[in-house]
Order: sequence, then C-alpha cells, then structure tokens
Amino acid sequence: MTRLLLAKTRAVGASCCDLAWWWAQRALVLFPVFALAAPPAPPPVSAAYRVELVRSARSVWGLDAPIATLAAQVHQESAWNPRAVSHVGAAGLAQFMPATSSWISRIDPQLAANEPFNPTWSLRALASYDLWLHERVAGRDGCQRFAMVLSAYNGGLGWVNRDKALAARQGLDPLLWFGSVETVNAGRAPGHWRENRDYPRRILLRHERTYVDAGWGRGVCT
Repeated sequence: MTRLLLAKTRAVGASCCDLAWWWAQRALVLFPVFALAAPPAPPPVSAAYRVELVRSARSVWGLDAPIATLAAQVHQESAWNPRAVSHVGAAGLAQFMPATSSWISRIDPQLAANEPFNPTWSLRALASYDLWLHERVAGRDGCQRFAMVLSAYNGGLGWVNRDKALAARQGLDPLLWFGSVETVNAGRAPGHWRENRDYPRRILLRHERTYVDAGWGRGVCT
C-alpha cells in the first residue's frame, strides 16, 4: 500500500508536505487522540470558606492539619451550602445532627454557642469531631485511619468498633479499612451499610484529590 501511494504521489508530483498530511490523517484513524479531561476544580462557592477552614483546622489539628481532606468532607456533606438541611435533620456545612451538635458544644468551649448554621462554628465543629474520633481509632497508616474516622463520623464510633472486631474474627486485618473492615457488616441495615461504605471512598478517593490539586493543602490519602 505504501509503495502504491509513493508511486502515485510521484506520478502526480505531490509534494512531501502532501505525503506528510496523508500520514497525519492516517495516524488519526489508526491512533485516535483522546482529549485528557481536566481535573475537577473545587466549586467556586468553596472559596468563600477556605480561609476559615484553614484557620479552624490548624487551630484544632495543628499546622499539619489535613486541610484538603477536611475540605473534601465538607464537599461531600453539604456541597459548601451553610443552609443545607438533610431529610433526617442534619444541618449546616458539616451536617451535624441536633444531638451531635449539642454534645460537641459541651466538649469544646469554642463551640458552646451551638450554631450549626454558622459557617465558622460548623467548620470548627467538623475539625474538632474528626480529631476526637481520630484519637479513638487506629489504622495501618494515615489513610486507613482517617477512613475509619469518616465511617464513624457518618455512622457512629460504636459501629466502627464492632466492624473491626468482626473483621478480626474473620481473619481480616482490623487496621485496614479499604478491602478489609469495609467489607464486613456487624449488623447495620443494608442501605445504611452501603451509604457508610461509600462515604469514606467518595471523600478520600475522589474529592480529596480535587482539593490537593487545587493547592488547599495536605490530604491523608493523596
């Protein structure tokens, strides 16, 4: 085929540019170029709360706070809507249930006002609750440990402890969330169990990268 093409191009006096053009078109057929999708950017509304999240996170966690991880959690919880209310009554940027909101307002003096619709309060509460949970779970590494924090944030620390115990009884590593503890169910309703397993995955394996790439700071899994 190539010889025939060369013969034809010589016969008609085709230029080298004509031949190069033909090969370029042929390459597009044989090896199509797929445009690489740009990484998703944080929603524009998140910019209004970035400074406050950084301040709250560092105040609670220290200068090495996992800010990109916390931002990913807010993204998942409320999509940065400070007036968000879920169908079960969770409220604000951090989607605190009334009982949890009342409880954390008693353990952190900075949260005594109990104002879940106040963005400053809500971001501080999220950082504080995550740290409280972080101090009560163990993981094989920072990523696995924070996955357990998120499961506890979403469904309760007691369930995480029961799931870890069940995983150990089944010969699985209780310090690994992904592919281990996340695969067992110590008794939750199927719908609640699926939601809980999806929660850490969306935050750590999807949204966190968005905020790391946008320069928000450190992520525990990225």
